[in-house]
Amino acid sequence: MTPGHDGLREDADIATSSDDYARRFAGEVGRWFLETQTRLVLELLRPLPTGASVLDVGGGHAQIAPALIDAGYAVTVAGSDPSCGARLAPWTSRGACRFEVADLQALPFRSGSFEAVVCLRLLPHSVAWRALVGELCRVAGRSVVLDYPSSRSANVLADRLFALKQGIEHNTRPFMLFTPGEIHSAFAEHRFAVAAERPQFLVPMALHRLAGSALLSRALEVPGRWLGLTRWLGSPILIRADRPVPGPG
Repeated sequence: MTPGHDGLREDADIATSSDDYARRFAGEVGRWFLETQTRLVLELLRPLPTGASVLDVGGGHAQIAPALIDAGYAVTVAGSDPSCGARLAPWTSRGACRFEVADLQALPFRSGSFEAVVCLRLLPHSVAWRALVGELCRVAGRSVVLDYPSSRSANVLADRLFALKQGIEHNTRPFMLFTPGEIHSAFAEHRFAVAAERPQFLVPMALHRLAGSALLSRALEVPGRWLGLTRWLGSPILIRADRPVPGPG
């Protein structure tokens, strides 16, 4: 970590913006992961009007920015280092979106500058996750969409099974787990309320990678969705938290 306004700078997105990280989502299973994530993020953002401004914090991985652009949103991506913009070059070079280098814990934007803020793959590696949530809320005029690994899932065994997971994925990193209650309370501190939740997978992602078949993975997830288990035990969870709309008078 490098020094920032609070002694630590939020720079975990340097790793997630790399070609090495992108290889975690190569192949048919990786593409299926991203297709699922993209579908759910766009579903959560559906209430936004066409052309709405969206800030993608830590989005140099280019997992969601291209889909946001294709959906008609005005997209800005904030990254902690110039290198985080490399994978976005096909879009920034033609003016399809903007890339800004910024301290992700002290974004250089006015409060409420964007109608929505998206933040994927960053919270579980954050140096100060509650402060990060607060900054996302500050610059969001309407909604924040983020993902987090839930402790109410097979992730509860993550520490014990880390060596096995690393053997499967090779470039995995330790990460924090969160309870839904922690996430809800962090947003409530900034007067945002979690309005929608979309757990993604019941079977741990490392096991899907080990299976190596998107068709098999889809089949493995069906019973959990039918039985309602994914809703309660799935992870990672995508959420949308909304700023309350002022009432009349």
